This record gives sequence, structure tokens and C-alpha cells, in this order.
Amino acid sequence: MKTKILIILIISVINVFGQSNPKITPKYKDLSLDFETRTRDIVNQMTLDEKISQLGDRSPAIKRLNIPEYNWWNECLHGVARAGTATVFPQAIGMAATFDTAMMKKVADIISDEARAKHNEAIRKNWHGRYTGLTFWSPNINIFRDPRWGRGHETYGEDPYLTGQMGIQFVKGLQGNHPKYLKLVATAKHFAVHNGPESQRHTFNAVPNTRDLWETYLPAFKDLMVDAKTYSIMGAYNRVDGESASASWLLLQDILRNKWDFDGYVVSDCGAINDIHANHKISNSAAESAAIGIRKGCDLNCGDVYQNHLKEAIKLGLIDEGEIDLAVYRLMLARMKLGMFDPVEMVPYAKIPIEVNNSKLHDEMALIMAQKSMTLLKNNGILPLNKNKIKRIAVVGPNADNLVALRANYHGDASAPVTILKGIKNKVGLTTEVTYAKASPLVVRENRTIEPRFLHHVDRNGKKQLGLFGRFYNNKDLEGEPIYSRVDHKIDFLWWQHSPNTTLVGKGLVPKEQIIQSNSFSAKWTGQLLAPKTGTYTFDLESMDGSRLYINNKLIADNWSVHQNFKTVQGKIDLKGGKSYDIKVEYYNVLRNAAITVRWEVPKNDEVLNEEIAKIISDVKKADIAVFVGGLNADWEGEEMSENVKADGFYRGDRTKIELPEIQRRTLKAMLKTGTPVVLVLMGGSAISLDGLENELEAILMSWYPGQRGGDAVADVLFGDYNPAGRLPVTFYKSTNDLPDFSDYNMRAGKGFTYRYFKEAPLYPFGHGLSYTKFEYSNLEINKTQISSEDKIKVSVNIKNAGKFDGDEVVQLYVKDLKSDKWMPMKQLRKFERIALKKGEAKTLEFVLDPIEDMRYYDAMLQKYMVESGEFEIQIGGSSEDIRLKQIINVK
Repeated sequence: MKTKILIILIISVINVFGQSNPKITPKYKDLSLDFETRTRDIVNQMTLDEKISQLGDRSPAIKRLNIPEYNWWNECLHGVARAGTATVFPQAIGMAATFDTAMMKKVADIISDEARAKHNEAIRKNWHGRYTGLTFWSPNINIFRDPRWGRGHETYGEDPYLTGQMGIQFVKGLQGNHPKYLKLVATAKHFAVHNGPESQRHTFNAVPNTRDLWETYLPAFKDLMVDAKTYSIMGAYNRVDGESASASWLLLQDILRNKWDFDGYVVSDCGAINDIHANHKISNSAAESAAIGIRKGCDLNCGDVYQNHLKEAIKLGLIDEGEIDLAVYRLMLARMKLGMFDPVEMVPYAKIPIEVNNSKLHDEMALIMAQKSMTLLKNNGILPLNKNKIKRIAVVGPNADNLVALRANYHGDASAPVTILKGIKNKVGLTTEVTYAKASPLVVRENRTIEPRFLHHVDRNGKKQLGLFGRFYNNKDLEGEPIYSRVDHKIDFLWWQHSPNTTLVGKGLVPKEQIIQSNSFSAKWTGQLLAPKTGTYTFDLESMDGSRLYINNKLIADNWSVHQNFKTVQGKIDLKGGKSYDIKVEYYNVLRNAAITVRWEVPKNDEVLNEEIAKIISDVKKADIAVFVGGLNADWEGEEMSENVKADGFYRGDRTKIELPEIQRRTLKAMLKTGTPVVLVLMGGSAISLDGLENELEAILMSWYPGQRGGDAVADVLFGDYNPAGRLPVTFYKSTNDLPDFSDYNMRAGKGFTYRYFKEAPLYPFGHGLSYTKFEYSNLEINKTQISSEDKIKVSVNIKNAGKFDGDEVVQLYVKDLKSDKWMPMKQLRKFERIALKKGEAKTLEFVLDPIEDMRYYDAMLQKYMVESGEFEIQIGGSSEDIRLKQIINVK
């Protein structure tokens, strides 16, 4: 707070007395001065309108000050996302399953190299749009409290300590270690009590008790802010104790600034400032919301409420210019530290070439990370498979050849992704026959974008060509001559704030006079649609702003309205197989973001289904081994989806049931009846219950969303070329019935959330993961067993690989308060280390415990962490339930 007041005073004094002589070089251009002095000067040079213009995620250029345009929005959750080709690593939850902090740092180093390379290339080409900047809205360190939350796979799991340790290394890799310059700005999100339900995130009020706030929801954020010096933090959409999390005095001022001494900047989630009045009803107007956001500590608005309404807020006396100065100062200081106002030769990261992007070395690192994430849940001895003895493999399941299941969400474009099916085929070569059948959709209903082979048009020469002919207009009414035309092979576009041809114009492939205006254009696609089968087709038309779909001039789906968020409408029509129909899709965009997708569901009759199932069962019977690849994908679990994304067990991105979808269970049961051994490869980002099928399966491998080399990593584990050592960063529950109310943020609700509070036996516990070898634990030694809360204690243990394979072990240390009256967790992970041991090799590990960090609770009355006197049990083992050694210490 003192720092804030000082900065405001300094800027105010400069505003009064410091108008510079135009012949003198402004201080902000003086490279001999520190960043803080230069930043204060550049803020001083700005007019009020210019300052306000810099407070949105799209910050325009201020040409008279040589401040270039900048877009603050970029993503790199598990690789540079949404910016073309990039290395796609396993989704965050899969990286957490490695329990390997050193590997996490290496991956983040690679991601930041590719991010800088892409930015450097964009600057050379004068591109300044979204996904070209250096401020990245990653990592997501919310606690994965409930497996039904759709965005849980973006996190590092359910444990605060694991989340903090993995997050620290990710941030260090992103931000670099240069003494002067930041490589990137990492943004920890979503501060702070945010984990579903997705459908209510714009209106929900999370009310955690004080203990849970400080013991579960805040610790990982503190780790990243204090230990990793994360330079940015993003507020959440929902309210916390009645305040918008993106404009909360408690979170942003009292805790973040005052208690943790955070000196970076705060950004709102996109549209969260608008939610203050529009959805939370905290304020009565956009001007009030803008003032609340700035006053309570949110510097940057992802959205346009600040840019459009802060001047009005000043006129109404809701805020003063000095408070705006402080927000602008923080943002401009970040750009200074990124080297944006210094010559390229002074900034080491500005020299990273585009050639590092998607390199062979990075591809190999994606494979290694995927291998390390593989988590073997069950093995009756069937794994590893001997490819020299297996002559026929039946690969079955909706995720076996599914690219979506490799990449999850917030992903880049992999240049050569390897599906599970492809990985298995690569592994066994031509000596083993591999049959494949999808068998079933992921869930009961399956809609997908219309494949190019079913869309065609007639060109100017009268020849039939693939794709639909698109016409684009620089108005919202499809009027006049099109400004631009092209052929699109499918209708599946997420342009966000860009126009449909911005990139092509920027690359010089389209003349500037043909550029399509963003936020004020319309489009029409025409051609023919080939129906592959006879029956009733269901079409989904999803868009931001208006869209409509016609078949043979009949309106099938009408979505023709202004709407900023995704909206989906559905239409049905009977079509005859083998016949082509006229198709027309129309779209207009007038608001902030632009997007349109057309999907369909192709009918299947019972006769066809029965024939397919009969063939699958025949293939499985003939096979030596069957591999079913199922689970989930990011089309069903993810960030706030449309009303149309609902089925049994799924609703708008969240899950309503944690059981494997019924249609997949039916296929598995049929396969198990053949007598052929069945191995289940699960893909997904959260806990999946198998409803008893786990007892009949020979082996179960959780592969998460494994990234571009996922298929190779799975095959390496199945055939013994890699010994799995991944561990569950979440609890796998037996049933949905084990879970408390999804919207209850009390960690002790019902049977309890997460391994720290869950009172019953799980299906597979937190930290669980099997190996092809076995490890022996011995000689647990603790240097002190009678301690005070100020004492640090050393814990050592011997680990030996006593099996037949080289392998990794994840050694986990838990602390359990044996006799507490403070409602302590049943146990807590406090240390872990992943070690590699060759067969027969042994190693001694040493951990240091600090009671005030590792045995504490938060006293709500005293408002500080305390250590309760009494007995604590130090537990060492291979999971939260597989405890091999333990010893009691006494805290006085």
C-alpha cells in the first residue's frame, strides 16, 4: 500500500512540474535510467484518453510517443496455443502426473523459447494482434476440488502443495532468469476460489470458510507469487464472499498487495468487469463497474468496460486520475521489463529465431513428457506386452484415432501428431496385424464438423470442387459486392477479434484493399452437401453473433441474433443417402468476437450398428490382445460450453456423472465376454469411475491428454520400452455418489473433497501409479522427534529398485496430525521427489520439514497460521494410501 501511494504521488508531482522540454530526450527513452523511472515518465507524457486506451486487452498504438499497438492476450497452458504450429505437450493435468518439477521447468523453457520466437517473428512482420504478444495467461493453478469441473484438466490437480511446486517451475521456465529482462510474463489464474460449475461462473458466489480459503485455495497462489515472482495474476469470473473475484479488495489489495507484497499487475478474466453490473448486480452501471475494478486493484480489463467507461467514471467522481495512473504504470512497467522499449540488441530473448519452433528436439521433449505422464492404474501381469509373441491386436474405441483427445484445450497445432492407433502400429510394424474399429461415439450423441468430402461447389469452369464458396462483405447485411471471396473446406472458425483474412493480408497474400473488417462483416457460403446415409440428420449451428443454415432453401437452423457468447441452435432434416442437396450458411458479426461452426450428426440404423458390433467382436475374438481406448475429450469437458453440449453425464463443459459413458461401458462388456484379454487405455483430464469393470480388465493405463507424441508414449508403455511412473494428481472415486454438492466450496462437505478430506475408500487414491518393477523402502530416519514449531527436521529414507526393470519411483512424504481438535486434513502431501533407479540400484533421499509450513493450520480468530502442539505422523510411501514407513514426532 505504501508503494502504491508513493507511485501515485511521484506521478502526480511529475504531472504538475515535470513537463519536459521537447528538445530534451524524454526519460522513458533514456536507456541509462532504470525501468521504474522510465515508466513514470512515459505515463506522465500520456493524456487521460491515452492512459485509458491502454487499460484493455487490445491497447492501441500511441504514435506520438512511439508506443506500438499491443494485445495482452496470449495462451500457453501446455505449449504456445492458438498461434499456429507449435509443440503440443501433455495437458497440464498430465504434466502434473509426472510429479517431476525438473521436467516441468524444461518444458516451460521450451514453451517460452517458442513463444519468444513467434513474437519476434510477428514484430518483424509488424503483426500486433491477439496471440502475438509476450503476456501469457497461464498457468491455471486453481485447485481441482471436484472431478465434475470441466476445466480441471487445465490445472495441476487437487493438492495445494503439488500444484504450487509444479506451478513454480512452470513460471520460472516462462519468465526466464535474466537479471534485467523478463522472457515472458506468466499469469497465474483464476484468483482465487474458482472451480465450477462452469454454467454458473458469471453469477456464482463462492463462500469458502476461512480455513479452506487459507489452507486450500490460496497456498498455491502464494507459492507462485512469492517464490516464483509471477508477474501477473488473473481474477476469476465468480464472486468470492460477495465481491467479484476480479475486483475484490480482500483478494487483490489485502492479500495480494499487502500481505504478499505483489508488485506486478492484475488482469480480469474476459468480460468479468462487465459481469459486475450485468450478472452479479454489484453495481448499477458500466461506469461504476469500471471504477470498482480500478479501485479494488484490477489494472487490466480483458474487455472494453475500462476503455469505454472510465472517463465517465471520472466525471461522476467515482474515481480519480491518479488511480488510473497507477494501473497504467504497472502495465507499462511490464512492457518495459519485457524489453519492448529497448533496442533488439540489448534484449537477449529478442534474438531467439523462429527456427526453434516445433523443432525435432522439442518434439522429443514432448515424447519424454508424455512418457513420464503415463499412469498405470492396474496390471494383472499382462503388461508389458511382448510384440514378438503377439500376432494380432484389436484396437477399439472412440479415442484410438482421435486427435482432439491428444491435444485437450488451449492447444497449438501439432505438425505431426501421433494417435494411439498410429503409435501402436508404429511400434509393432508389419509383423503384427492391427485391426481397428471406433465401435461407438464417446457419448450417446456424436456431432462433428462436416468433413470436406461431403461439401462441394461448382467452380467458374463448371467443374465440381471440394469445399463451399464463401463471400465476405464489409457490412452486417450481406449487401453489395463481396470484398473478398474464397473456398472453405469446412465451416469451423474461431476468429475472435480478428477478421477472417487478417493473417493473409499481413503476409502479403491478399491485397490490403480486400481486408475484411473485424466486428462489422458478414459472410455467405454456398454449395452442395452430399448425404452419406439415409435418415434423419441433426445439424448444430454455433456462433458468436448471427448465423443461419439452409438446406435446399429451407431454413434448418436459425441463430440470427446478436450475442457475444457462443450460442448453439439445432435443426433436423431427413436426407437420402448418396444424394446432394443445396446448402447455404450465412453469418454476421458486430460485437467483439467472431466465430461460427456447423456440425452434424449422421444417422445410423440398428442394422448397420449390429453389423459393426458383430465385426468388432469377431476381430476381438481373433486377437491375442484387445486394447480399448476410451474415456473423455475436450469436446465434452472444458470451459463454459453452449447449452447444446449436454448428454447423460455432461452439461455445458462440466460432468454431471464421473462414470465412463454408458455407451463405452457396453462395448467394453461385449469385448470382455469374448475371453480375449482386454487392456483399457483411458484418455481424459479427470477422475473416471468404471462402475466395477476395473475388476474384469487385465490392465488400465491412464494416459490423460498426452500431446503430440501421445500415441508413441502409450505404445512405449504397453510394449515395455518405457516403464511407467506417473502418479494420480487427483483422487479416482468409485462413484458419483461419493461426491458432495458440486457448488459447495466447503472441503469437508458430505464425504469430503479430495484425498485430504475424503472419508471413504477411493477407486484409486491420490498419488497412485504402478511400475513394471518394485521398490523397497527402508531406514526411515528423523533427526529430531521432539521439536518446537521453530525447529526444522531432516527426514531421510533409503529406496531400492528390487525388481527386474530400470524405472522411476515417486517418493511421497505425507504429514498426519494424529490428535487434533482443529479439523485438520486426514493427511497432507508435503514433499515428493521422482527418482530414476536402475535395477538393483539404491539411493538415500533427504527431505527437510518446517513445522510452520508443513504442519500448520490457519487460525481464523488470530488471522494467521499456527502449529498445534501434539503428535504428528511422518509417512513415506508410493501413494497417499501406499505408506511403506512412518514415524511419530511430537511438537511442543
